[in-house]
Amino acid sequence: MLNLLRNNFGLKLLSVFLAVAAWAYFHLAAPAITARFDQTFSVPIAVSGLKPGYQAHYTEKVVTVVVEVPRNGPVVRQDQLQAVLDASDLVDPGYHNVQVKLVAPDVAIKSITPASVTLALDRVDERTVPVSIVYAGASTGVVVEAAHVDPGLTTIRGVSGDLRRVSGVRVVIPIPAKPNRLDAMLQPTPIDARGNEIAGVHVSPNLVRVRADFVTPLAPAK
Repeated sequence: MLNLLRNNFGLKLLSVFLAVAAWAYFHLAAPAITARFDQTFSVPIAVSGLKPGYQAHYTEKVVTVVVEVPRNGPVVRQDQLQAVLDASDLVDPGYHNVQVKLVAPDVAIKSITPASVTLALDRVDERTVPVSIVYAGASTGVVVEAAHVDPGLTTIRGVSGDLRRVSGVRVVIPIPAKPNRLDAMLQPTPIDARGNEIAGVHVSPNLVRVRADFVTPLAPAK
């Protein structure tokens, strides 16, 4: 028996050592290697730090975010992630390439697509413009005796590029079929040099009082 134990004793001792090492690895080291998996989210983009008097536009509205979380750990929720464009250092109107910053819990972020977004920065201005009256429709034997708009001045507000296109603010009065008196609240509209309405420009007040008298024209003297 003793001879059998002494025979190849070194190999037997090595085998025992390897068996103990394997047992220690799988029972002690392996649990420390945590299994992980990926979660993918579509996160809406928001702008932060925009200075007063500015307006931002950007085409991309969401980013795709891939995060790595422990398989046995807590699952990351959609509402825990925020994609932010920091505009606090932007003051010059024009186009800026801004990096997307992800506000998230303590997770490993694998990728953000796109990583940056082109942001168009515009300055918001305002100016005062008088209200003009435009008559719509064909004259049917009546003429305007008097017309008045109250208030006669409006304030237009919008980005600088749009305001430069505004040539005036108008209200449209339909011509009645017979003598009549108009007293109504109408919406003033910003227009360009061709008379087209300019979207995105706000007019204050948004309603003005328009009074007009339509009468029968006097017969020419003989």
